Amino acid sequence: MEKAKISLRTAIIVLVVILAIMGFGVIGLKLSPQVPVLLAITVTIFWARFSGFNWDQINAGIKDGIDKGIIPIVIFILIGAMISTWIAAGTIPTLMVIGFKAISAQWFLPTVFLVCSLVGAAVGSCFTVVSTVGIAFFGIGVTMNFNPALVAGSIVAGGIFGDKLSPLSETNNLAAAVVDTDLFDHMKTILWSTLPAAGITTVAFAILSAGHNHADMSKINQTVAALSGDFHISLISLIPIILVFACAGIKMAAIPTMLLNIFVSAIMMFFNTPNLSITKATDIITNGFVAQTANKEVNLLLSRGGIVSMMPTVALIVLTLSLGGLLVHFGLISAVMEPLSTKLNKHGKLVSAALATCLGVNIFVGEQFLSIILPGRAFKKAFNEGGLKSSALGRVLEDGGTVINYLVPWGVGGVFIANTLGVPTIQYLPFVFFSLLCPVFSLISGFTGIGLKTTSETKSKTRASMVASEN
Repeated sequence: MEKAKISLRTAIIVLVVILAIMGFGVIGLKLSPQVPVLLAITVTIFWARFSGFNWDQINAGIKDGIDKGIIPIVIFILIGAMISTWIAAGTIPTLMVIGFKAISAQWFLPTVFLVCSLVGAAVGSCFTVVSTVGIAFFGIGVTMNFNPALVAGSIVAGGIFGDKLSPLSETNNLAAAVVDTDLFDHMKTILWSTLPAAGITTVAFAILSAGHNHADMSKINQTVAALSGDFHISLISLIPIILVFACAGIKMAAIPTMLLNIFVSAIMMFFNTPNLSITKATDIITNGFVAQTANKEVNLLLSRGGIVSMMPTVALIVLTLSLGGLLVHFGLISAVMEPLSTKLNKHGKLVSAALATCLGVNIFVGEQFLSIILPGRAFKKAFNEGGLKSSALGRVLEDGGTVINYLVPWGVGGVFIANTLGVPTIQYLPFVFFSLLCPVFSLISGFTGIGLKTTSETKSKTRASMVASEN
């Protein structure tokens, strides 16, 4: 059976209903995203059957959607294991102790943003930043009496900025491949929006941090004492971090890097705790580390990680990808994107429509890679015919796709951050200034032409038309 042709009106109605279900459930009722997404899947499937799609097509849509997320799912499971082993090996506690001694409360937020940016640029993954140094900075910030959402915002913003600066970033490489442009040309182009957004973000965090000079030193000292007394605090404990950078240096893929890191961290666990049994070590990797210090706040901060801790995230990712697969397979996404991409002839309108589409895919599909791939394919021809270089579209895909996924409560990035740091997406969203500013600077570039690369053919046509009009 061939796919039924979906009208623009039908596609808009279905998408609006789905958005209303998820938005009202997650934001309005403050429910966990799993049930609203499941309800959205149910509505989509019943609509599909009513519209003439058979069960084989429905199953194919679900399968296609999940297939695209298998590798991220495996990575998230490994991150859960890595978090627990890093805590047990003393890596994250050591980072926290060093941070307490080296970082001033007055400059804490911009320092977190910049350090996370550097780590992100080195490893090419915001997820890795958040799940390693991000957890350490989060513990430091909470102990210093900063708003947890604000600390989470600075960590996430730094991780995303670093990710966009890195040639190892999967999203950078994907965006460049989708638009058929050189990776480093793509990276130069995105600087037009990335650097201004990062500059304003740094200033914003500096202002927010400047008024915070009342950190409770007794509380900090108690935390350091608890960490030093119950964990192995040593420069040797930083070996897993060095290993991450070394693997990034030789361009080792994410999965083998994490497996190696978990193995090394697990060995360090046995050295740090001589009486640790294999059964207990396995339990830490599976169910997470449980801190048992005399300090309740330290116990709360460092009782986390483990494969099981990632299962709610994995469940939501499977559901979200299933929904996205259905929407793509039934043609609902393309029914909205195609009219947009073919009827735009001005640079500002092209950029605006592409950004809106990237945002829409993030909201309805919730998957970072698809927010790059689908709009990239839809707008590639329109950008070329409009006289814009492929790298111009690549930047829009990053500014509207990559950076926004972390702000969607049911998106893969947003779910991961909320689960890892324990701060709901909707709470840290206002403080991820970098992600909020990137689309703004893309829009400015589209309407002003600043940093917007055009083809020489377009410039020649423009000159010719100007000469003709003068004559």
